[in-house]
Amino acid sequence: MPQSLKNAVPKWYTVLVFMSLVAISFHVLLEHKLIFPALLSSARDMPFFHVRMLSRDIPLVLVIVVGGIPLLCQMVWKLAHGQFGADLLAAIALVAAVSLQEYLAAVLIIVMLAGGQALEAYAMRKASAVLQALAERMPSTAHRQRGAHIEDIALSEIHIGEELIIYPHETCPVDGTVIAGHGAMDESYLTGEPYLVSKAPGVGVLSGAINGETLLTIRAEKLATDSRYAKIMGVMAEAEQKRPTLRRLGDQLGTLFAPVALALALAAWYCTSDAIRFLSVLVIATPCPLLIAIPITVISAISLAAKRGIIIKDPTVLERLPVCTTAIFDKTGTLTYGQPEVTEVLPAEGRKAQAILQQTASLERYSKHPLATAILKAAAKANLPLLDADSVSEKPGHGLTGTVDGHAIQVTSRKKLLQSVPDMGSLLPPISTGLECVIVVDGRYAATLRLRDAPRAEGQSFISHLAPTHKFQRVMLVSGDRESEVRYLAGLLGIQDILASQSPEQKLAVVREEAAKAPTLFMGDGINDAPALAAATVGIAFGGHTVTAESAGAVIMDNTLIKVDELMHLSMAMRRIALQSAVGGILLSIIGMGFAVAGYIPPVSGAILQEVIDGLAILNALQMTWTRNIAIDMA
Repeated sequence: MPQSLKNAVPKWYTVLVFMSLVAISFHVLLEHKLIFPALLSSARDMPFFHVRMLSRDIPLVLVIVVGGIPLLCQMVWKLAHGQFGADLLAAIALVAAVSLQEYLAAVLIIVMLAGGQALEAYAMRKASAVLQALAERMPSTAHRQRGAHIEDIALSEIHIGEELIIYPHETCPVDGTVIAGHGAMDESYLTGEPYLVSKAPGVGVLSGAINGETLLTIRAEKLATDSRYAKIMGVMAEAEQKRPTLRRLGDQLGTLFAPVALALALAAWYCTSDAIRFLSVLVIATPCPLLIAIPITVISAISLAAKRGIIIKDPTVLERLPVCTTAIFDKTGTLTYGQPEVTEVLPAEGRKAQAILQQTASLERYSKHPLATAILKAAAKANLPLLDADSVSEKPGHGLTGTVDGHAIQVTSRKKLLQSVPDMGSLLPPISTGLECVIVVDGRYAATLRLRDAPRAEGQSFISHLAPTHKFQRVMLVSGDRESEVRYLAGLLGIQDILASQSPEQKLAVVREEAAKAPTLFMGDGINDAPALAAATVGIAFGGHTVTAESAGAVIMDNTLIKVDELMHLSMAMRRIALQSAVGGILLSIIGMGFAVAGYIPPVSGAILQEVIDGLAILNALQMTWTRNIAIDMA
């Protein structure tokens, strides 16, 4: 379905609700002669008195034709495809009301159905609004350079290898590599890192990133359809099509309730020979608490989460989180503050610590690795000026390389270095707890930098309460860091299951394996963990912008595990309130159906009674809208 049509559908339902309410108001005014009294009085003397009666119902009939027929066709299509949901009774009641010329009751049914559809569509738009805003930031053209000539072209005309100009403050159109110019880009919308990333020849750029103050020339490495922007838009389209599982739960409840209500209505008709009673029972039985209250509960939960610094990108997260029994955590930036500090610079014989730190920092300013900031801070603290770097390259899992002051610099890990050059093992210092990176200059071992990242203050309390409070049966720490550092942190937090030195591909395999065994929660910083976030039953990106990881179902804006606990309690509350509204509404409907069977409630009164029941269910569903804080139970 085209995007414009998708956007038009919820608007149509909203318009239909408005039309229905206007028609009902007009009908009531005509009924009580509050408008056109003279015309209605003269119509009493007409030989065909039903003409006057019909005139009262014209607004209602128009709504039935314009709105009821499309709704009925939609429900018939669902029934033809085996989707026997909560709206089955509504379809039967709508047909029965029209057949019995109970037009007011028919329009009230339309109000219920259209209102539920509009609210559900709004709930899905709410979840993807931030990603839609990102889409609107993208340019429609790019500046292609051919020799001395620069021409504007559509994004679809960009080919791999072409040179593109990005002017100051423009948005990068495709993924590429800088080939000329030095500057900085804001990639926070894409990576979640809340700072500008320096750019120099050899450094990669992402589509959707905003250029800084200087002009950059890049070489396109991917087509526009394969770049980061296109991937985000693909995730957005998928999110818009996802339907909250709780809404499907409403359909399941409706599937159980519908046969009972239909049988009761048929029995009332058979025993009394009164078709009006059949309609009255169906009108009251229409399970609108399922159609309306559950979407409202979802919207309320999403809104409350946003106010608390939690962005819900996939509403199904709220339903799935309470059933997760395995928790897998990344380390840096998730269970730690993600702000390591350089504690030691251990140079090789004949090397100077200050020179090594200066060269390393000059290269690290072009890196997105969490340790880059720590190294840059250490250089700034030592008052070391940064040098220009060229030929910068940083491939995931392969370290950082580049040329600084005429020297080839490589920043890597002990494991990667020994895999490629085993003979350097004798030159490295002993392994210690903490983080480290190894520096190689011109192919020779130059130094080891030791760093330390402190665990979050609330980490131990959070981990220890997962099992007794939230029924998690397994907690794992999976990290790309060395085993000694991972084991040290796990000991502080009380985590037994650990996997260290894991690449993004290995993390993905672990998450897939665990998710196949039990519902699994994965938390990561959203940069290298995107595949694992997507594979988990629930993926939560920790810290950063709302699109820190386009694969995450939820993003924690504030860097604290307390917000994760809030999200867990929010999801539990949403599920409880949704079931209260749905089941409570059904029970009240059953009581009303009993009075309708006895003949005490006509169709229109039944429709009004059902609206009262809807109101009670909606008021209950709005509980979280009135709530400002979310109760947590961390010690």
